[in-house]
Amino acid sequence: MEEVTWLDEAEERDWRALVFMNMHLSAQMARQLAEDSDLSLPDYEVLVALTDRPDGRMRLFELACQLGWEKSRLSHHITRMHSRELLTKERCDSDRRGAFVVVTDRGRQSLDAAAPGHVAAVRRHFIDVVTPAQRAALGDAARAVLAARDTDCLP
Repeated sequence: MEEVTWLDEAEERDWRALVFMNMHLSAQMARQLAEDSDLSLPDYEVLVALTDRPDGRMRLFELACQLGWEKSRLSHHITRMHSRELLTKERCDSDRRGAFVVVTDRGRQSLDAAAPGHVAAVRRHFIDVVTPAQRAALGDAARAVLAARDTDCLP
């Protein structure tokens, strides 16, 4: 068994601050969306990922990888969103087992309606609380962690 290199006091303090900040921000964003829209935070995350693509579509495994979700969690969530007509699934001609998840017009409308309140909450709970230098440092750190994770996201 490999020996554990325990976190020192500063590392533990920074790690816990990051974890609790993430929990706090997720709770605030979820609360705001529930109050102001018909979307949950996971709905919003799925719709943002899809609408970031020009054609509004992604393979299921790509979406799971981008969101950091297990495929089974995403599959169940996609089914619920499909029943609300926020997205649809299309067969993949090049891979009979695969499918595309595609945002619908209703999904785009729901996202467009929810976005102003969501952005205001992001600004209130994050952007306006930190300095531009702190925000840039957090962004750099987040991108470094995500870049290391992306190498694990293979079909």
